[in-house]
Order: sequence, then structure tokens, then C-alpha cells
Amino acid sequence: MAKAQGKKGRSLWWVVHSWIGLKLSIFLTFILATGTLAVFAHEFDWLVTPAMRVAPRAEPVASWGAWADAAARAAPDARLQTLYAPIDPWFTVEAWIDHGKGAPERIYVHPWTAQVTGRHDWANVHRFLRQVHRHLMLPTKIGIPLVCSLALLLAVSLVSGVVTYKKWWRGFFRMPRGGDGRRLTGDLHRLLGLWSLWFVALIALTGIWYLVETLGGNAAVPRLPEIAAGPTPTGQRLDRLVAIARRTDPALDIREIRFMKDNGVVLLGQSSAWLVRDRANALAIDPATGKVITRLDGRNLDVHQRISEMADPLHFGTFGGIWTKALWFLFGAALTAMAVTGTMIYAMRLAKASRAQGSTMGLAWRGMGIWAYVGLALILLALALTPGAIGGAS
Repeated sequence: MAKAQGKKGRSLWWVVHSWIGLKLSIFLTFILATGTLAVFAHEFDWLVTPAMRVAPRAEPVASWGAWADAAARAAPDARLQTLYAPIDPWFTVEAWIDHGKGAPERIYVHPWTAQVTGRHDWANVHRFLRQVHRHLMLPTKIGIPLVCSLALLLAVSLVSGVVTYKKWWRGFFRMPRGGDGRRLTGDLHRLLGLWSLWFVALIALTGIWYLVETLGGNAAVPRLPEIAAGPTPTGQRLDRLVAIARRTDPALDIREIRFMKDNGVVLLGQSSAWLVRDRANALAIDPATGKVITRLDGRNLDVHQRISEMADPLHFGTFGGIWTKALWFLFGAALTAMAVTGTMIYAMRLAKASRAQGSTMGLAWRGMGIWAYVGLALILLALALTPGAIGGAS
């Protein structure tokens, strides 16, 4: 009796697993693929934008003030908004310039010579992948919940996959069998799933957290006090502020400087707290007086804030530089492949059971029903909205 009930339970979980993997396969594959590519979005921009590329040197880089001065001189009628340190030694510095209307402009500065290497408008590969993966180019109040709802289904798929795979812990080193397409695809699907269990759980949990945030559960963000607006500090004036920040927090590795209209200069980066976004460690300084008006330390976050600041580094694997990003890209590709092989398994099973005629993907398309058109429509809508969406404000 108990054995029969257990078998019935596994059958129910298999139905759930199959439904998610088949009906939503087009939409799920698209979101997983764009998320995987987004891990290396900056690197893709580096490949297609010559102005972002430099040859690393042994000598020290130029100062933040020199970088800011170069960017400001390149656009004298605009306001310097943000300055980013190079992501890796072969990247340039990136400055965002505000022209007063429309989206910012990007200016690239050589880290060692502090010379402008080129300019680019707001739209780029990173912008496209970020927005299409995050909210399908739709308004964020609609797009983020829509995309993040897949995290709930991913979590259910994870549980159902483990439940339906008998003695799954024995399968980690079970190589895929050949000789039959359906058997090979099924074995490959299960093998990828087992080795990706931790990654699926991580992506599902962080995706659910993003859903919680967009539905009103986001952590409080500290407000900066207002100060009198003044000229944007560049050159030696900015270098003095950087020196003040480093004396205040010697462990701070400054990765970004924001020039706020009414809140002074904000320097952000990595410090003593591990696995947090750069914004968790910040110093706001009044450029007129050199006084530190706000200091944020990632070690002082409450549990709610800590979860919020951990989400992005964990979701995209940016916390360990190029090596963790490569690992996240590899497992993201495996997860995308699982979505594809899951669909193929269904189509092959249908073809064998009913002796239906037609291609594998044709059978899968018919099996998806109305959901195939829903998924395809969402993807086409996102692509249609792209030209206007990625040229807008940040």
C-alpha cells in the first residue's frame, strides 16, 4: 500500500516537472540563456567596443582625479555623473556623462595615461542583456514579477526532479548511455541536473528574493543628507576627497564614484564585508569642506539588508572576478541545456508512445499548446521594445 502511494506521489511530481519543463520551455530557455550571457555582458561589450580595450601595464594607474578631469574635459557642457574603475586590467575606466536630457553618454578613459579613448551612447550589450533578462523591456512593475515568477517554478522543478529520480545520489558519475536518442537525452538531462542542483537552488532562491523585493519586501536604503550644490570636483580636488576616504576606511577598494547634485561625492567599493554589492560600503563627502557626512559599512547591515546586498553577487557570480563568472556561465549554460533537453525528452516519449509523425521540435511545439504562443509572444515583444528601452534612462 505504502509502495503504491509512493509510486503515485512520484507520478504526480513527474507530471508537475514535465508540465513546467514543457509548457514554459520557450520562455524559460530564453530567460536562462539571457541570464547566462549577462554574466559576461561587460566582456561582450569589451569585444565589440575597441575604445574599452587597453593593454595592461606594470606601472601604477593614474589617479581618480586625472580620470575625472579627462572625462569632464571631453564633455565641457555636460555634468560628470559617475566614474567606474576598470573591471579588469584590460578594461578602460568608464565615465557616465549627463547632458541634461535623455540618457547618459559613456566616455572611456585610459587607466594609465588618463586620455580619452572613445565615446559611446547609452545602448550597449550589457544594457540589452540586463534589461531583457530582468524585465523583458517591460515596465519594471510588470516585467520583474513576470520574470521572477519563473524562480518559483524553478524551485518546484528542482524538488520534483529529485523526487522522481530514484536514488538520485548514485547518478553523479553515471555516464550517459548511447545507442538510443531518447535514452541519451534523458541520461544527459539527469546528469546535468544532478551536478547543477546547487546552482538551480541558488538561482531559484535569489530569483524568489527579487520577486519579494519588487512586491514591496525590499530592504531599506539609507538616505543621504542634502548639502549645497557646487562644482564637480575633478583633478587634485577629487584626489583629496579620495585620500580622505582612504584615511577613513583604509580597507576600502574604491570601485565607483558618484557625483550627486545635492548629496556631495559618494565613493563606493569593497571593504571588510564579504559578498556584498559595492554600494554596501560607501562614504559620502562634502566636496566643499572635505567632511565625511555619511559612512556605510557592509559589516553593520541587518539580516534583511545583508540578504538584499548578497543577491546580485550570488545571482551573477561576480564576487570572485573572472573565475567565478566563468563558473556561473558554465552552469548557466548547463541549466539552459536542461531546459532544451527536457523538451526533447517529452517529444521523443510522445513520438514513441503514439507513433506520431513529425520532427522532434514539431511534436514539442504541439505539446506546449497555447503556452508556446505565450512564450514566443513575450520574447518578440521584448525584442520589439528593445530600441526604445535600452536607450532610456538607467
